[in-house]
Amino acid sequence: MVELRRYQRAPVDIAVEFAAKGSPKRSSGRAKDLSIGGMFVQTATPLPFGSEIVVHVVLPGQKAPMALPAVVRWSRATDGMGLQFGLLGARETHAITELTSKAP
Repeated sequence: MVELRRYQRAPVDIAVEFAAKGSPKRSSGRAKDLSIGGMFVQTATPLPFGSEIVVHVVLPGQKAPMALPAVVRWSRATDGMGLQFGLLGARETHAITELTSKAP
């Protein structure tokens, strides 16, 4: 199978919380893979395609939580959702790059 992804992904298993942009109501899930371009979140409450969200997560090796802007690129009620990150800051970009560079 040919891999068409733009960025290398790292398998992870990290607790996350997410909320629709502007909403105080957070839902929970688990990030199962991660790249500088986005992540897959396994959740029982995926948001619909096109939703703008904020993912709240503490990445491995980091002490402070991060708020990552994203857009839902696909969503399946039985599985979760695929997210594409928006503009990330230097700290977030560095943390994600460090994780993915160590991926098998």
